[in-house]
Amino acid sequence: MKRYVVELTAEERQELMQLVSKGKAAARKITHARVLLQADEAKKAPGWTDRQISEAFGVHTNTIHDIRRRFVEGGLQAALVRKKQERPSRKRLVDGEVEAHLIALRCGAPPHGKGRWTLRLLADRLVELEIVPDISHETVRQALKKMS
Repeated sequence: MKRYVVELTAEERQELMQLVSKGKAAARKITHARVLLQADEAKKAPGWTDRQISEAFGVHTNTIHDIRRRFVEGGLQAALVRKKQERPSRKRLVDGEVEAHLIALRCGAPPHGKGRWTLRLLADRLVELEIVPDISHETVRQALKKMS
């Protein structure tokens, strides 16, 4: 027995049908709409099983279960659109203070014997000065690109 039963109203079904037929939305959103349409228990024909939906649309059964749950708990839009992350997975390494040190280093003279600052030299110097515990040259590149 399904724990989360999808029963679409006529308006919801119509909205999903338009979304699928137009094809002008993100692929994930269209796939979720198709899953909801096939999982609908309110239509005359019985809804497909999760396994049938999985095979038809190439979506894992866990994803189908999650779409069902989000629809029942949060409504149509919650099932179609991914929820924004409440807080980042990890803390930003380059904040305003680190950026200020990076700019100061970059604008200053390069190390003795070097013609210019490279990304790796900047990363090494930031670690050497104990501004950050560890930083890659790619993170330095992204920070400098963001500032320019």
